[in-house]
Amino acid sequence: MVNLVAGGAGFIGSHLCKKLLEKNEQVLCVDNFYTGKKDNIKDLLNNSKFELVRHDITFPLYLEVDRIYNLACPASPKQYEKNPVQTLKTSVHGSINLLGLSKRLNARILQSSTSEVYGDPLESPQREEYFGNVNPIGSRSCYDEGKRCAETLFNDYHKQHGVEVKIMRIFNTYGPNMDVDDGRVISNFIIQALKGESLTIYGDGQQTRCFCYINDLIEGMLDFMNTDKSFIGPMNVGNDEEETMLSIAEKIINLAKSKSKIIFLDPVKDDPRQRKPDLSLAKKKINWNPKVPLEAGLLRTIEYFKSVI
Repeated sequence: MVNLVAGGAGFIGSHLCKKLLEKNEQVLCVDNFYTGKKDNIKDLLNNSKFELVRHDITFPLYLEVDRIYNLACPASPKQYEKNPVQTLKTSVHGSINLLGLSKRLNARILQSSTSEVYGDPLESPQREEYFGNVNPIGSRSCYDEGKRCAETLFNDYHKQHGVEVKIMRIFNTYGPNMDVDDGRVISNFIIQALKGESLTIYGDGQQTRCFCYINDLIEGMLDFMNTDKSFIGPMNVGNDEEETMLSIAEKIINLAKSKSKIIFLDPVKDDPRQRKPDLSLAKKKINWNPKVPLEAGLLRTIEYFKSVI
């Protein structure tokens, strides 16, 4: 089986590449290195079943593969707000190009969508049937609406052209290979704690998230990709144990044995107050549950960041 992993040098993509190689499958890693890092895949470069292709998926690509995973897109506000137009192009033009390739090759394709399609949700937990509460012209809209449009494209290519698609809505994920400067809460807090700096919380710290360790997410992704072709999703994958930003900050200070303090800054516009997946569908369809406890995952992530800063 030849697998194309778009965004394969990114945080999630690099773990997926590694897992596919462990399963003795071939991997074509496609990345333009806008946010991906070669360090994330340096240990894979000498594997005879791994090939790296530097390419921007907003332009067509011509490869021969059996399966396609679309993980290509800046995924943190700090990254995508720097270039919102390119972020939108990656989600929309990139999806069109990969879906065209999938159609030509009759290759199954998975779209890594996001919990951001729910925006600042008015219901919790968020079920796949929930349409969301999204600001279409806010600072985060390039990512949120780009991913929503990509889901539409995947669904319509399936209905109109019979392309075998899988739409996976990924909730907050963390672990090794996160970018030091990506601006997401787990990486921010860990870097600040390890440097002895104050941990910065935007708002009152009572907004909540659920954090899934990367290994659990990858297992869910592979299980979903192997479901019957009639099941296309969308399907939530993440952790459903809710944590406040304040409790996460306190846990990281404790686990990192840091003397850092916590400071509170003005809230960020359009930052959701609550994010929690309903995992009923994942449990039903792939018998999937996250297994790695939060503290165990945080300890592994802290050790990773110790090695790179």
